[in-house]
Amino acid sequence: MKIAGIQFSCSADKKKNTEKALTFLSIAYEKGAKIVCFQEIFNLFWFPRERNEKFFDLADEVKSPIFEPFFERAREYGIVIVLPFFERSEKRFYNSCMVINEKGELSGIYRKVHLTQAPLWEEDYYFSRGENFPVFVTGYGRIGVEISWDNLYPEVTRILALKGAEIIFAPTSCAFKTQHIWEKVISGNAIANGLYIMRVNRVGSEDLQDFYGMSFCVNPEGEVIAGPAGLHDGIVLAEIDLEYEKYVRDTWPLLRMRIPEMYSELVHQGY
Repeated sequence: MKIAGIQFSCSADKKKNTEKALTFLSIAYEKGAKIVCFQEIFNLFWFPRERNEKFFDLADEVKSPIFEPFFERAREYGIVIVLPFFERSEKRFYNSCMVINEKGELSGIYRKVHLTQAPLWEEDYYFSRGENFPVFVTGYGRIGVEISWDNLYPEVTRILALKGAEIIFAPTSCAFKTQHIWEKVISGNAIANGLYIMRVNRVGSEDLQDFYGMSFCVNPEGEVIAGPAGLHDGIVLAEIDLEYEKYVRDTWPLLRMRIPEMYSELVHQGY
């Protein structure tokens, strides 16, 4: 089965960015992808670079008309779409991702939990924290999502694996020279949990930031099987085999040999 990660640069025009995403989606489908994932906050420039109240107007609700074409394409193409976006939900705002299944239905919403707070990543100002790590059941496998810094906490990947995730998608918005960090962390998470992980990073030069793309996919043994992509708009296609994943989990039975009663210190209030 083929899965795809789509990375592209964004302008200040949300509509044009959305149309661009739909064009790449059609190409990924033509290339045979069954699951397609976009970058973090797929259709907006990276507004969290600064604190500005007017940027809250960029948020969309799940039922916004701007997303209707993605539901239509998922149904028409028979594919799953992993779509990260800036969400408005009543009076709260989230760094979110919706998963649209192959029937064109909403499988659910995941909201980023570990919010990045650093110069040019002012996420605490804009986003409320998510409350759980869901796994989405689709016709092509069980999917987990980890936006940006959620990848850097191994507990998140472990939770998704224990909930039955077979594939994890990792949408990011990373600039500067950090590719080596993400590749090592994601490969380690894949090995420790015996699953596929695809990282999808944005590209393009924006004010103060140069996003470097280099999206890639690793297999359950932590090997890079697709990518890294370059520094420009593009699609990473990866061939995955869920039977091979089962073989790796049998060969390296790390999940099966866990000793949960020994891990209580992880949640001890003193740490």
